[in-house]
Amino acid sequence: MSDYTMNSMTEEEKQAFAGGVSSEGAANSEEAYVLSEAVETRCPACFMKAREGASYGSFAHSTYYSVTCGLERGVNVLLPPGYSEKKRYPVLYLLHGIFGNEYSFSQDPSNCLKEIVGNMAADGLIEETIVVCPNMFAATDPNMQPGFTAEACEPYDNFINDLTQDLMPYIEKSFAVKTGRENTYLAGFSMGGRETIYITLMRPELFGYVCSISAAPGILKTRDRFMEHPGVLTQEEMRFSKDAVIPERFLICCGSRDSVVGTYPMQYHNEFTANGTEHLWYEVPEADHDNQAIMSGIFNLLRCVALAK
Repeated sequence: MSDYTMNSMTEEEKQAFAGGVSSEGAANSEEAYVLSEAVETRCPACFMKAREGASYGSFAHSTYYSVTCGLERGVNVLLPPGYSEKKRYPVLYLLHGIFGNEYSFSQDPSNCLKEIVGNMAADGLIEETIVVCPNMFAATDPNMQPGFTAEACEPYDNFINDLTQDLMPYIEKSFAVKTGRENTYLAGFSMGGRETIYITLMRPELFGYVCSISAAPGILKTRDRFMEHPGVLTQEEMRFSKDAVIPERFLICCGSRDSVVGTYPMQYHNEFTANGTEHLWYEVPEADHDNQAIMSGIFNLLRCVALAK
């Protein structure tokens, strides 16, 4: 289905791929939360709501020059309330899905990103945290568009170079972020979940805490209902290299009723299990390719940070 391109999709369909679809209910109804080792398959409702008298961060759009792409590129940065250059903050790099850009998360309030990060910090579970939402389509041709072809997906696999060589240095220079893997987190949804896995396997020493949410196919060679994926790794390469410094926590999750990527996240989990690659896998009950999965993944990533700190 190589003709299933961006131009043939509705805006709602693009958003479902890029940043998840809105979903109602099914959150944990308990208002009180006690930090524990157990995975919360649903983000607790107490973190998803704006609280009276509380302050939340705001997004600032910025641009940086990417040597990798040879282009000026955009990024949205969620800064904590009262952001100060005199402080230093941990940083989460959050990657959108196919057809998305740096606005996919920042312009969708239904993902509760501000509330989850802000409420967990307000409760003293985590430090106030900067969230970086880049444009993950790292094309070298400004006229190139995403699509369901191998060629149109190559810029997503190129993002590892833009991230490590251009974006991260820019963020560390331009914003008051703490450095070091213990203060640097990575998460992604759909195509962003796929690239989160790929980046983590290639550069595990950079990130202390990682979460791949509803990961799209394409790391391994396969054919799905949209296209043929040539693959970027073999089954034997789905492991950390010998003596690698690996993340403290590497989470992989997916909605139990995902109608877009289906069982591909579980297949990644199975490959990791077969190869002895350390990770934690869980499903989000009744969630589709949606914000319930996204909120669960972000919450559990930050929960792991809270447990460690």
